[in-house]
Amino acid sequence: MSLPEFVRPITASPDYHWFGYYDKLQFDPTNRYVLAMKVDFEHRSPTQNDWIDIGLIDLDNNDKWTTLGRSNAWCWQQGCMLQWRPGSDKQIIWNDRQNDQFVSHLLDIDSGETHTLPQPVYTLSPDGQSAIGTDFRRVNDMRPGYGYAGIADPYQDQLAPADSGIHYLDLNTGNHRQIVSLADVAQIPYPNGDISSAKHYFNHLLFSPDGSRFIFLHRWRFGEGGFHTRMLTAAVDGTDIRIVDDSGRTSHFIWRDEEHILAWSWHSSYRDKFYLFGDGNGQVEVCGPQVMLENGHCSYLPDKDWVLNDTYPAGKSYQELYLYHCPSNQKISLADFPALSSYSGEWRCDLHPRFSPDGRWVTVDSAHQDGRQIYLVDLAQVELDRLVSR
Repeated sequence: MSLPEFVRPITASPDYHWFGYYDKLQFDPTNRYVLAMKVDFEHRSPTQNDWIDIGLIDLDNNDKWTTLGRSNAWCWQQGCMLQWRPGSDKQIIWNDRQNDQFVSHLLDIDSGETHTLPQPVYTLSPDGQSAIGTDFRRVNDMRPGYGYAGIADPYQDQLAPADSGIHYLDLNTGNHRQIVSLADVAQIPYPNGDISSAKHYFNHLLFSPDGSRFIFLHRWRFGEGGFHTRMLTAAVDGTDIRIVDDSGRTSHFIWRDEEHILAWSWHSSYRDKFYLFGDGNGQVEVCGPQVMLENGHCSYLPDKDWVLNDTYPAGKSYQELYLYHCPSNQKISLADFPALSSYSGEWRCDLHPRFSPDGRWVTVDSAHQDGRQIYLVDLAQVELDRLVSR
């Protein structure tokens, strides 16, 4: 299975490279520089002694790699939350571990000046002034592959601790405070059953496009069973918590605008599909039920007409990268990346497609050749307007 001519690798062996999640800023504002992480092993869980390199790829200089730093707090699925600071073409941020504390580093790539903040980050506000984070100790205890090794969850014997939850972080001053607790959210009634005897955690946070609210997933598990999920939003100070989807099966999501969220979930109308949810007002509209048939990591391209998405292997020998055109309800397949069975579970390699600020370039992580590497897709060569029938 060969890839199209408009897809090329921008990293290479012997080391392994990836970026991680799909909702972070990997490209700088000029579309020239791409952030990435590098490691010298695969196929096992990271330990507290494993480090990764943080680097920059120059697309205008033969994909030259420049090492900028390193991290001791990372996972296979989401890395170390490496991303550009919104509104800046010089500052990047990532999470790390210092002694018995998870922290984040703000680095000026020109001056080399680093400012260490006392909390890790998950999502950054669109104006680049603040961040929201979760308790990665708790995440690692509840779902390895998404948290960080090295610091045990001090509340691992508690079902919904009051001192574990979501924190707000001022990126300029380092001031921080907890704004949502597991104890409080676990008490919000769930219509499909009693969850008081389950163990709870928060994951997958994302600021709204205007920075006024953020999404978070509330997840819980009974004993050693599978986890259940509901999607909520809150104001930046943690107040005005709204239940957006209480099906118990929310998965990947993205804001379309300040009032609507696209997410893979379950609804009685079309069962497992992508739905467009209103922010806590009960509105639900199915999206592409005949063409977007599988769960994937979804994003809206800048014009909001196109959804960039991928698929899991799910019994197939490949992962598909595709675009969905909202106005015409059409799907444009971009590439099928071979999926190797040795990449599964915690250290699987999802495509996690990300796009450049101008919407021309897309990057994905794939392990089909020379291990985990990053590939660049040039949408300008796809001629999307010609392919879509109006």
